[in-house]
Amino acid sequence: MTVLPETEVLVWDLLVRVFHWSLVVFFGLSYLTGGELDWLHEWSGYAIVVLIGVRIVWGFVGSRHARFSDFVTRPAAIKGYLLALKAGNPKHYLGHNPAGGLMIICLLLGLAFMAFTGMLLAGFDGNGPLVESTLMAWEFLPIKDLHEIMASLLILAIGVHVAAVLLSSYLHGENLIRAMLNGKKQRRVP
Repeated sequence: MTVLPETEVLVWDLLVRVFHWSLVVFFGLSYLTGGELDWLHEWSGYAIVVLIGVRIVWGFVGSRHARFSDFVTRPAAIKGYLLALKAGNPKHYLGHNPAGGLMIICLLLGLAFMAFTGMLLAGFDGNGPLVESTLMAWEFLPIKDLHEIMASLLILAIGVHVAAVLLSSYLHGENLIRAMLNGKKQRRVP
């Protein structure tokens, strides 16, 4: 196997890194305060909503690797990447790989769903922005159960995300956690 020279290049801009680590903090805070400190749980949930909104906008107008067009791919590309990963020879991507792109979309959608159900629950209690729209029509759904199930699914997805980051770091010989801190990855130069 030929070792290629490498150069460091900025991949993750400051907004993406601040978004990522802020989301880690606010999700952790929300998860740990659920049912305990309702005011802190709700406000950390609102912070997550703001972060998601900013990230969606940045996904269209941000830097190259922050844009959805850079990492949202077709199912065939995701399947191909996962098969190559299983075989132990996945292609190296400077930005997110296809599976990572899918995980980002799943996490954003899951967080948005959880925030929406949380705001409905707050609305049932007479709090939050959905008080006026919390009609009887929503009350027949098990909103509290859906909110808690989504939290559990997100914990599972986060576990898969962290495991995939560690595996990808190992397979490609790069430190992806450091890259999400300083924004730089190794570009392999032929």
